[in-house]
Amino acid sequence: MKLKMSQEVDLGKEPVGRLLFILAVPTILSQIVNALYNMVDRMYIGHIPEVGAAALTGVGVCFPIIMIVSAFACLVGMGGAPRASILMGKQDNKGAEKILGNCFSALFITSIILTIVVLLFKEPILLLFGASENTLPYAISYINIYAIGTIFVQMTLGLNAFISAQGFSKISMLTVCIGAVTNIVLDPIFIFGLDMGVRGAAFATIISQAISAVWAIYFLSGNSTILKLKKENFRISKEVLLPCISLGVAPFIMQSTESVLVLCFNSSLLQYGGDLAVGAMTILSSCMQFAMLPLQGLTQGGQPIISYNYGANNPERVKKGFKLMLISALSYTTIIWLIALFAPNLMVSIFTNDAELVPLTIWALRIYMAGVLLMGAQISCQQTFIAFDKPKISAFLALFRKIIVLIPLIYILPNFMDNKVEAVFIAEPIADTIAVLTTVTLFYITFKKLLKEMREKEAKKNM
Repeated sequence: MKLKMSQEVDLGKEPVGRLLFILAVPTILSQIVNALYNMVDRMYIGHIPEVGAAALTGVGVCFPIIMIVSAFACLVGMGGAPRASILMGKQDNKGAEKILGNCFSALFITSIILTIVVLLFKEPILLLFGASENTLPYAISYINIYAIGTIFVQMTLGLNAFISAQGFSKISMLTVCIGAVTNIVLDPIFIFGLDMGVRGAAFATIISQAISAVWAIYFLSGNSTILKLKKENFRISKEVLLPCISLGVAPFIMQSTESVLVLCFNSSLLQYGGDLAVGAMTILSSCMQFAMLPLQGLTQGGQPIISYNYGANNPERVKKGFKLMLISALSYTTIIWLIALFAPNLMVSIFTNDAELVPLTIWALRIYMAGVLLMGAQISCQQTFIAFDKPKISAFLALFRKIIVLIPLIYILPNFMDNKVEAVFIAEPIADTIAVLTTVTLFYITFKKLLKEMREKEAKKNM
């Protein structure tokens, strides 16, 4: 199969608005498709005769481990890809290819280490994340097989970032869609047709990820890509890899801390509101995650535009790219905020129709998502810091919102409010507001300084 170069867009010359549309739409669709096939996976498992509920809970307990495995792919791929885009903007494709090769090797080594760690310590890890005597056997059955496919997960997620970074948005989308469609087809065959149950779901997942990984490697090894996987670049160099890892710390923190956040919310809500409050929180976090998927796709689609033109020292295209991304992001989060405020039942009804749970969740959703309006600015600025190769600020902001502000508020606020459950939920919009004010302030100072430096370089060049 021959892939055509028509998938490529010129990150330095195409109109910025058209570029953002071309790159962001496939990335948004990829995010949604990826989430949907995870939902389908769980739907099938939940319908396994007699043991569906326990099996679903067991697989759910594996989710934090899956998130952490994915986070390591972000550490390497989403750290290396923006740096590769910057070098491409500087017309240093050889340097960008060294980054790709080093990151490929790092993804391979990381996957081996993660596989060994998960297989050796799976039981205590699963118990830590809430597995019980009834659900542990299902969790172990699933994670044993999933761990073997860690290398495919790492390669798919990590290398796909480099495909997007070059402007091959459709190819990037196909990487996700190929795996998603394969998984949806194989799930019922393995789970029910071959009577493999939870193990069948795990096999379907790793086979799907393997096909996606082969697709990504095939493309990056062929003649249609700008940056190519080459053996001479596989040898890891500290000077090449460490800056990538440093830049990848922010997306790693954002991904890996989700599981910690869920544990904190659930432990506090269980104390003050019991199982019903925890059930509401499960729906709230699902609503927030799905609401944020298009936003993440939008900003990830805009990131290569900013990185490339930053490397090419084109301040006006950088400014225009960020402005369009910010306006688009804020427009989207405004719509989500209005739905959460005035029609929360549209979100809640997707997940439950329980007579007790629905009113509590609708009430909680209005509180929990009160700050989502501001998240367009938060995510846009945060992703642009990564696009500018600013690892320290990116890592600080990733830690700041969740670890420094939100988690302490979850435990502190109930001491000062009569309604303890409301206090836990209100921690989210307060943390959002504090984080956005901090991020926007830092971004304004940094962005102004960088634009000034770029314009000075441009002036010297034209002299």
